[in-house]
Amino acid sequence: MFIDDLNDVISYLEFQKTKGLKYIQISDLVLRQLFENKYTHRTYSQQKLKSPVPFQTTAPSAQSSFPYNSSQTTSTPFIFNMDSSTNVKIDLTKKLSPSEKIEKMNELRNSILKCLQCPHLVRSRRNVVFGIGDVNSPLMFIGEAPGADEDAQGEPFVGRAGQILTKIIAAMELSREKVFIANILKCRPDTPGQTSGNRPPTPAEMKTCFPWLAKQIEIVQPKVIVALGATAVNGLLSQTTPISRLRGHFQPFHGIQVMPTFHPSYLLRNATNFKVKRSVWEDMLQVMEFLELPISEKQKNYFLSKQ
Repeated sequence: MFIDDLNDVISYLEFQKTKGLKYIQISDLVLRQLFENKYTHRTYSQQKLKSPVPFQTTAPSAQSSFPYNSSQTTSTPFIFNMDSSTNVKIDLTKKLSPSEKIEKMNELRNSILKCLQCPHLVRSRRNVVFGIGDVNSPLMFIGEAPGADEDAQGEPFVGRAGQILTKIIAAMELSREKVFIANILKCRPDTPGQTSGNRPPTPAEMKTCFPWLAKQIEIVQPKVIVALGATAVNGLLSQTTPISRLRGHFQPFHGIQVMPTFHPSYLLRNATNFKVKRSVWEDMLQVMEFLELPISEKQKNYFLSKQ
């Protein structure tokens, strides 16, 4: 049994527990297998990345940009965040072809661009910030909400924090075109009476907007989601545990592994702190290892020399 399959089982059992289930029947054979099987640590893959398949312009390809086989992952749908007010279903059981993903993502984009559910955000926004990248990628980055630069350009993570994220992705020997980037909120949170600055999304705004992100996750069907900052973690997992304690530990989410890490803006505020940079980089190394991406000795040692 693979570790990601175990996470599916754990998620399913946690859901059943919320419904009052206390006991389950298990066969002697399964019980023996649980005790006999040992998790084998993954080795770094030396396979080279293939060309990306951006949903905006590129024709569909039969292969993903990453070496993992997405057909191996299955998931049982259940209610998202049972203790949350969102209660949004995410169904990853239906596997989509590359061309189907592109078609569905473009249809979703057209719907989101017309969204008027938050009148106060509709009045203040310049653009709906949908998301960008490869819909066939096993890796998804999710932030909290657009800032002023993102609102102006209609693209996530293009400001100063976005430049940091782009550098992190490049250090992984990837590019923005080879991953998918989105936010919990698709519109910039309004800041009445302020000429600059940002604010985090409110719970009501996140509840309203999350179904759009859920649809994006259903279409991309990533193997790993990197949750950038506390707001993204809370939006995905209904987790209020401090990000400093959660980061570096994969969290199960509908058969997807979520890696919480610091938001790039936190790196901006701690530009000379190599310990913080190394912490984020170690999180990315775990993501790379899980996806069986090649990791060089140079990459392993980033941000070690000046600690």
